[in-house]
Order: sequence, then structure tokens, then C-alpha cells
Amino acid sequence: MRVHVALTPAEFADAPLAGCVALAVDVLRATTASVAACDAGCRRLVPVPDAEAAETMAARDGSDTVLAGERGGEALAGFHLGNSPAEFTADRVGGRTVVLTTTNGTAAMLTAARAAAAGLAALTNVAVAARWALEQSRDVTVLCAGDSGAFSLEDTVCAGLLAIGAAVVAWATPPWDLLGLAAAHGAAWGIAWGGQLWAPERRGRQGTSPLHAAAGYALLTVLFGLLVERAGSHGVVAVHVFLGLAAVSAWMFSLAAGLWTRGLATREHVPAVAPRRE
Repeated sequence: MRVHVALTPAEFADAPLAGCVALAVDVLRATTASVAACDAGCRRLVPVPDAEAAETMAARDGSDTVLAGERGGEALAGFHLGNSPAEFTADRVGGRTVVLTTTNGTAAMLTAARAAAAGLAALTNVAVAARWALEQSRDVTVLCAGDSGAFSLEDTVCAGLLAIGAAVVAWATPPWDLLGLAAAHGAAWGIAWGGQLWAPERRGRQGTSPLHAAAGYALLTVLFGLLVERAGSHGVVAVHVFLGLAAVSAWMFSLAAGLWTRGLATREHVPAVAPRRE
């Protein structure tokens, strides 16, 4: 089995699709939202190119259709949902058809549909997607949706995990396949972050060793990978809440420490005993 990765939409035209398995990837956020919709029990999910096509399908299929999507990160007027995974709950989409159109992701999905078999991949289902692709016994093409035509780091990391995951799943049995994917997840982000730190102009600002930063980030994201694989979209929400609180706490601590240090540096010496007056 061979794996081909198209890193941006500009590479879709040359990506092999005939006779292949295609996986569309848009981590932020179309494929992640799609996985959440399936996890919530939607009857089916249909990607369409634009809002007009979505509205036409809804008018034809009736009240069992949920319109979801965005353009440029903004919710579409008249649509029921945006593209946040948290919106795709069982009470909103369970047993219903979700018609989705987004800035980047649905174009990759529609391109993937031209392959012999097509699926969606995100960080929330990367192990399952890799296992499914392997079971098709075909070459695999991964289509990264990118960001308005540009390279997307999170899509590329997911694509790398799919390639690694296919190899891990091929020989490992649970739970070692999960652990391997989680470790790969952490290593991929750690290497990417470490690579940024190698630049001399960045290193001074970060104030730490690139290897230390890469190792630390890899360790943290091993835990992230395990949680996401075990808890799905709920794990992603939990991790984001934790990281958000941690970031705010770190910022407040840094601010307080900076103010305290500045006060020590600028405070004038006050003698303990007042000088005697003659």
C-alpha cells in the first residue's frame, strides 16, 4: 500500500484518486465537526459546494435536514448550525440528515468522493480512519483542505498520523495501536514546535532549549492523543478548556511576576532608621 498526501488544494489535481481510497482532512473544523455529527447519531452527512446547494437540498428533503456551515469563519444566515463540533449534539442532529458547506473542508470532501472509496479524517478519529483505510487494501490519498488555499499545520500533522497510523495498525494490536498513534501525535507536534525554535531569532524570545520544548510538548500531546482517542470530541473540548485555563493562569502569573520584579528593580532604598537631626 502506498500513501500519497496532497498538502494543499493546489495539489488535488495531481493527486491519484482512481482506484484509491481518499481521506479528506480539515481539522479546523469541517471533518472534526463531521465526526462529531456522526458520533451524535446523524442519519447521514452530505457535503455540498455552497449555501445555495444546501438550501436546495433542504427544500427538497424537508424538516429532517439540518443546514450547517460557514464562510470565512462566519455562520451562514438561515442555517441551523455553524461548523463547531460542539454544536453537533444528539438532540440537534440525531436521526437527521446534515448538509454541510464550509470554506475549505467540503471542497476536499467532494474531491475525495471521486475516489473508489472515500472517508473523513480528523484528530478525533485518526486511529479508526487509518484502520479503515488499511482494510480497503488500496493505495491511500490524503487530501488536506488547508487554509484558504494555503498550507495548514494541523491538517499536515493529521495526514502524517494517518500514514504512521496505517503502519502501526498493520502490525499492532489494541491497545498498542492506540499508544503508537498517541506517541506519534506528540512527536509530530513536538518536532514541528522544535523546528520553529531552531530559528535563532525565535530562540531568544522563547528562552528555552528547542530539544526541551520539543520533548515537553511531545509528552503533553501523548496525553492529549490518548484522551482524544478515548473520549472523541468530548476529549477535544476537555483538552481545549484545560489548555485555555492553563494559558490564562500562566499569563496572569507571568504578569504578576513581571510587575513584582519591576517594582523591586525601581524601588528606592529606604533606610531602616531615620537619620539623626543635629
